[in-house]
Amino acid sequence: MTELLDAKEAVIDIYCKQLKLPGLKAHFRDLARDAMAQNQTPTSFLAAVLAKEVEVRTQKRLASRLKQSRIQEMKTIEGFDFMSIPKVPKTKIVSLAECRFIEQRENLICVGQSGTGKSHIATAIGISAIQQGYRVRFIKVSDLIQELLKAESEYRLPRYLKTWNKFDLVILDELGYINLGAGSPLLFQFCSERYERGSLIITTNLEFGRWGEVFGDNALTVALLDRITHHAHVIPFIGESYRFKQSKGNKIND
Repeated sequence: MTELLDAKEAVIDIYCKQLKLPGLKAHFRDLARDAMAQNQTPTSFLAAVLAKEVEVRTQKRLASRLKQSRIQEMKTIEGFDFMSIPKVPKTKIVSLAECRFIEQRENLICVGQSGTGKSHIATAIGISAIQQGYRVRFIKVSDLIQELLKAESEYRLPRYLKTWNKFDLVILDELGYINLGAGSPLLFQFCSERYERGSLIITTNLEFGRWGEVFGDNALTVALLDRITHHAHVIPFIGESYRFKQSKGNKIND
């Protein structure tokens, strides 16, 4: 009897591989044992098997999109300390994490000094978007500038820009920390390509009136702001650096 069961299991393994059912292949033995122990009907057993396959595929799809996003740290809205930065509008942030703004191809701009949680919130919303089935990509502005300059020097800029069209949401982190130099018009072109086609989240330490300092071209800066703020939610992050407060607390405790 055992040999017969082993033979049937081997056949099921083969069929699962042919039909590309990894969830079923990995779990059918446990599901079959549960079905026998619980006296499940054939229909209930089939429903459990299919549910497991859907669960495994969903998990794999999520893992794949998280990897594709290049998000380095898992962040959540629940993990953000709103008490430390009390002027950050929690209700608005929670609403944005529902990602309706992505469906509407709107943007989100997080403005505030370093250490106030802009990247945390941007990342958390990005992860929420991935969990809801959106394609997301996270990149620091300094890294994007390098990639844009490289693509331009290799005469493949149009092709490079098109590779970003597949993303529903692009998170541009840390705008304002470096002078963009020759990358300014390229970043303008990048953002213009996404205008009303896909959403952006931008984190920046500079108020809009100071963006010209990093772009080095007032006319270009005005044109860029006109595009990215046209359909945008602007969230000010006002408060003392969370990391600085932690550092002060540690010194006091020492």
